[in-house]
Amino acid sequence: MTDSTSDAAGRDPDALRRRAGVRGNPDRDQHFLIDNRVLDRVPGYLPEDADRSHVLEIGGGTGALTDRLLNTAEQVTVVERDPSLAAFLREEFATDVADGTLTVREGDALSIDLPAFSTCVSNLPYGISSEIAFHLLPQGRPLVLMFQREFGERMAADPGTDDYGRLSVSAQHYADVEVVEIVPPDAFDPTPAVESAVVRLLPRDPDYDVDDESFFFDFVKALFTQRRKTIRNGIRNTAHISGLDDPEAVVEAVSTADENLLRKRAGSLAPATFARLATIANEYGR
Repeated sequence: MTDSTSDAAGRDPDALRRRAGVRGNPDRDQHFLIDNRVLDRVPGYLPEDADRSHVLEIGGGTGALTDRLLNTAEQVTVVERDPSLAAFLREEFATDVADGTLTVREGDALSIDLPAFSTCVSNLPYGISSEIAFHLLPQGRPLVLMFQREFGERMAADPGTDDYGRLSVSAQHYADVEVVEIVPPDAFDPTPAVESAVVRLLPRDPDYDVDDESFFFDFVKALFTQRRKTIRNGIRNTAHISGLDDPEAVVEAVSTADENLLRKRAGSLAPATFARLATIANEYGR
């Protein structure tokens, strides 16, 4: 299928939706990105040296972003859970599918086996953005993802700020996180009730060691449920969440190492400090 309204920048998003015969449905978490300027910018948020040999897109919709990715990547795989939209993408981009440049996978990105990919660029469905982000982050690939603004800013937040929390520590455990663009509601159709954010996540190894990653995340989660409490009381009050058998032994061990740390609160601690606490907790409290 040929897009007679295309220009050098890419297929027109309104024309794509007309040909697909669909309108977005907020009840199904469908908000189509229709602003050409934003669409053209999003792939450019990948680092210049990023490996573009195989770009993954989750939630292809009617293909406006897919089209831009095909202009910059050697190969693109799109995962689309809506059967009618997956069929439309195969028809709209039939030439790219035929020559192997584009693969369209129908299904839920959280339940199907994702292909090996070099990077991921996606306008994620809001309702599953957290699950997808933490499905992708451990794979250690550059990511450029669209989230609700509040969610994106919480991922990138620094210790000591109001937005800093469990999400910040967890995301920054895997990557350097940066909000690179705020996207207004009128860039989408239907218009969502909130602003969105394009977030760049560049993988890197943390500058600390974690013996048990699962326990580390549980421990961080536990302490942030008591973010207004001191670390001393947080450790004592959340053993049922963190899985500690002997929280008092942990408090005593931390006190021996750094008594002042027990007076602080979760929102002021950098990820490396959480890792140090978790190491002590794992050794003395389990």
